[in-house]
Amino acid sequence: MPALLAIDQGTTSSRAIVFDRDGRKLATHQIELQQSYPQPGWVEHDALRIRDDVVACVRQALAGAGMTARDIAGIGITNQRETTVIWDRASGQPIHPAIVWQDRRTAEFCARHADRSQWLSEHTGLLLDPYFSATKIGWILDRVDGARSRAERGELAFGTIDCWLLWCLTGGRVHATDVSNACRTALMNLRTQQWDDEMLAFFGVPRALLPEIRDCATEFGLTDPVLFDGAMPIRGMLGDQQAATVGQACFAPGMIKSTYGTGCFMVLNTGDECVRSKNRLLSTVAYQFNGKPTFALEGSIFVAGAAVQWLRDAVHLIKAAGETEALARSVQDTRGVYLVPAFTGLGAPYWDPDARGAILGLTRDSGIAHIVRAALESVGYQTRDLMQAMREDALSPTELRVDGGMVVNDFVTQSLADILQITVVRPAMVETTALGAAYAAGLQSGVYESLEQIARLWAEDARFEPGIEPAQAEQRYAGWLEAVARVRSQPV
Repeated sequence: MPALLAIDQGTTSSRAIVFDRDGRKLATHQIELQQSYPQPGWVEHDALRIRDDVVACVRQALAGAGMTARDIAGIGITNQRETTVIWDRASGQPIHPAIVWQDRRTAEFCARHADRSQWLSEHTGLLLDPYFSATKIGWILDRVDGARSRAERGELAFGTIDCWLLWCLTGGRVHATDVSNACRTALMNLRTQQWDDEMLAFFGVPRALLPEIRDCATEFGLTDPVLFDGAMPIRGMLGDQQAATVGQACFAPGMIKSTYGTGCFMVLNTGDECVRSKNRLLSTVAYQFNGKPTFALEGSIFVAGAAVQWLRDAVHLIKAAGETEALARSVQDTRGVYLVPAFTGLGAPYWDPDARGAILGLTRDSGIAHIVRAALESVGYQTRDLMQAMREDALSPTELRVDGGMVVNDFVTQSLADILQITVVRPAMVETTALGAAYAAGLQSGVYESLEQIARLWAEDARFEPGIEPAQAEQRYAGWLEAVARVRSQPV
């Protein structure tokens, strides 16, 4: 039986999972990734640590499955998107710490050129925001000694994390990315799926720095045999949210999924049509197989599970994430407490990089349980912000497929159903990001013949229906909108 290996490199951890052809998990290994915050609003990672952790995870996952390199039909890579690495082609050494997608250091550049946002959207489907890779590249080139001239001479390479891992795993032989990651850089033309000369000129990015853009399922290269006692073919590559879209089998136009990890990302399949949002959502590529792109609308929330991490690590209100469900259920409601987790600004539909987090509505009888419940409910309120925008842009969904680490918490999934007032469905396999990457590798490997075959593997675990009246949901959401208005840096 052929096996598939997924590398899932996320914002807070790296892991590898071995799947069988039916999408069942055979073995997994995960290593937590340390975050670095050198200045307020800045977020960095150690790219070499990411490389080493991924190699360690793959070795442990293979050992756990009792397999060797020759048992793997293909590797699929999925990754935190937009995070930017620039490295020396000769030595393979990064010239600066990786600048993470959450990082806000280029907010001033984006504010100075705000009048170009519509123009940029027409080319790339994105908005002018520090979130995307292009401004991060420019920042590194302008601040690392000699970097710009070295980039122009072709001595340096840029990549998002997928590209960086591909380079490392192939021993520096392959410098490539896939469409789903390239479209998040603000440098790719959404219509042609190629690097856009106007964008390169605007952001000051030398073409010599950039990787080749490929399909999401293709022959990306072979791993260096030294790493895993044999070469394995890398055959799939997808940004994390696009991978989750594939893993959730959202292959028909109108299907919608939302992933709850560090952040929250809602993706609506729009098929062959590249829908342009009137509500500050992003037009993006959902996936591209056999040269044919499928488009999507996406809403991005910067902080979801990261709010729980903040409760644990920064303010020590909990000792473990698993405590949150019992604490949230221990009180009937938040007693008017709202937590707006704008720790790194607000994403869609606000796009306010200078907004900052706040806990509002505290009274003398507010306690830890109310704050914890407010943190979990903030995920639902932010999701409704996105859902409202999607309804106005495209359609009114009646069902939302959810995945990611947060949705194993029944309180979170029920809260989503209550606030959204639609059915929320949790799949049997909530690690759909890794699964989607494995599926892409399986398509290229011949393990799967079609997307229809993959869709038949999708299975439901639980279904959550709204448990409160619409009027109550509206009242709670109105309180959220008022709380958001109070943390905005810009007039509403």
